[in-house]
Amino acid sequence: MTFQSYQLNSDIVRALEGLGYNEPTEVQAKVIPEALKKIDLVVKSQTGSGKTAAFGIPICEMVDWEENNPQALILTPTRELADQVKEDITNIGRFKRIKAAAVYGKQPFAYQKAELKQKCHVVVGTPGRVMDHIERGTLVLDAIEYLVLDEADEMLNMGFIDQVEAIINKLTKKRTTMLFSATIPENIKKLSQKYMNDPKNIEIASSTTLIDQIDHSLYVVAEHKKFELLRSITIIENPDSCILFCRTKDQVDQLTEQLENIHYAVDKLHGGMMQEDRFDVMDEFKRGEFRYLVATDVAARGIDIDNITHVINYDIPLENESYVHRVGRTGRAGNKGTAITFVTPNEDKFLNEIEEFIGFEIPRRTAPSQKAVDESMDAFNEKIEKLPKLKKSKSVNIDKDILKLYFNGGKKKKLRAFDFVGTITSIPGIDAEDIGIIKIQDTVTYIDILNGKGPLVLNEMKNKTVKGKQLKVHKANK
Repeated sequence: MTFQSYQLNSDIVRALEGLGYNEPTEVQAKVIPEALKKIDLVVKSQTGSGKTAAFGIPICEMVDWEENNPQALILTPTRELADQVKEDITNIGRFKRIKAAAVYGKQPFAYQKAELKQKCHVVVGTPGRVMDHIERGTLVLDAIEYLVLDEADEMLNMGFIDQVEAIINKLTKKRTTMLFSATIPENIKKLSQKYMNDPKNIEIASSTTLIDQIDHSLYVVAEHKKFELLRSITIIENPDSCILFCRTKDQVDQLTEQLENIHYAVDKLHGGMMQEDRFDVMDEFKRGEFRYLVATDVAARGIDIDNITHVINYDIPLENESYVHRVGRTGRAGNKGTAITFVTPNEDKFLNEIEEFIGFEIPRRTAPSQKAVDESMDAFNEKIEKLPKLKKSKSVNIDKDILKLYFNGGKKKKLRAFDFVGTITSIPGIDAEDIGIIKIQDTVTYIDILNGKGPLVLNEMKNKTVKGKQLKVHKANK
């Protein structure tokens, strides 16, 4: 089975090839054909199974490029996940010129309002900010045909149920709804029964993936001896890329400082940080600029990195589902992963509940001997001192033939997309197929030039006018 089997638009197939999507994962193979039939779906699939592409591919296929108003709405529990899903949709729909916008809190409302005012096919957002835009009339729902509830269990765990229901009630009943969740608790079942039209249930056996792809282990340790144990385990395991989960932001701050003091390449992620800082940390971790990320559960959503080798639960999660979501950061995209959990002697109640929930007993291990630590120290120090090899973005192959151009004119100069298209296509050798996403703001415009023709357009546009106006043009910084 290949993606060509679904008779997708050639522009989407081309993007998938560039992204390295060679054959569908299990969830993609089961979801895509049903989604293309516009059937309501309830999909139980753990994170890391490729579910974003499972709904992203059919959405990019089904939206009508000519329609200016949003046709798909995707709700996510966290800002990081909203941003990640927007990026994935943009990459999949790059050559079909699908425009996606992400809306979430802690980002200027006016910026999002301006983005939604332009042509926009897909909106991804957190329930609170999406509802805010709906109530203020800045998100038009008239053309919405597709609704996706992503990480639905976490969305409801975080208290978004009222907002999610309020949003659903604003949408037309003539829509296709897809719900994705790593777990299907009772409140998810009720939501699907209430708002979905005879949904088809698709289940990807998560426990099999949890066992097959991830090596689980457990250490019983007193609270005051956790850091000493962590030091020993990281020396022996010597991970390439590791997330350490703590329960609170104060514990994250404290553990990060302890690791910095012993010269680990480490950074942190929690809800108390500024949103820009959170995105910067995520981007740096994705690129591999540091090996250890200390995080609260906020980071269990939206980290889409194929080669995180280790997850360490420095604090055992108090929610059963959190164990699945945390360890699901590793063992992704067919890779093997390692999940290590620390449990204090008085936390056996939480451990028993987790083991009952996941359906297997986590193997107990004893703390490594000092001899084993000493034998591993040289290799550990060598890796600590060596600069990490930076990872390439998934989109590097589709980006290489695209040049984003900046023009110093936009809406205030009464410039519209077809003004730019008309001028650019007057250049010999350039036609409409070579022009990608056009983003017109008040005073500037950004245009993607495809198929390696960016340098030609950049050079020619220095001597051309757009609607009679001479504009400065250069390669965009981003």
